[in-house]
Amino acid sequence: MTHPTLLVIAHGSRDPRHAATVHALTERVRAERPGLRVETAFLEFNAPSVPRVLERLAAQGADEVVALPLLLTRAFHAKTDIPSVLREARARLPRLRVPQADVLGPSPLLNATLERRLREAGVRPGDLPRTGLVLASAGSSDPEAIAVIAEIARELRHTGWCAVRPAFASALLPRTEDAVRALRAEGVERVAVAPYVIAPGRLPDRIAAGARAAGADVLADVLGPAPELARLLLDRFDEARVTVGASLSA
Repeated sequence: MTHPTLLVIAHGSRDPRHAATVHALTERVRAERPGLRVETAFLEFNAPSVPRVLERLAAQGADEVVALPLLLTRAFHAKTDIPSVLREARARLPRLRVPQADVLGPSPLLNATLERRLREAGVRPGDLPRTGLVLASAGSSDPEAIAVIAEIARELRHTGWCAVRPAFASALLPRTEDAVRALRAEGVERVAVAPYVIAPGRLPDRIAAGARAAGADVLADVLGPAPELARLLLDRFDEARVTVGASLSA
């Protein structure tokens, strides 16, 4: 038996900032838990691919790899793309157990990461009663993913913001600029935009452009390699290990 490996599966992007951010996050995970082997793979655009990493780990004698989707909601990639890639890998590598961990969201640790980025952008606790927040996600056509974003926005509304509106960079409306302008039309004094995305890329750039075009007062950074996010990855890894252990003992 070998110790289980954590395989973080990111989507990938042609934007080099995306992979750099993912690697910075996985490096923080390694620092949080010395001794845990943490590998990174991408679905597309970047190397290494998921099959390539799993083949290498199997060749090195690994017997269990926990595949953790670096995704905030259960949409197409989590429900279809990643399970398909893992099924094919299991068929080729029958001696390797590859359980799939749950997606990252929703989680209080994600909300804490959002709060961190907003503080870093200049939002103070005393600002909240006069500040509206736009929770800007990448967007999805999956109803479950949309419902999660709406629920997070409702939760954040109860933390002191005078208003919170979800926005989307793709797939559905409103766009970030529309949500900012709607808050202005309602008389909100200040507007902050918080990208609910992990790494830079085309869609986060679209969020930022919309925030600037509509004159948002504050634009937070992407979630990135925050300590809260690293702890969340480890939580999902541990949860998957418990599930695997329960299934093996059943």
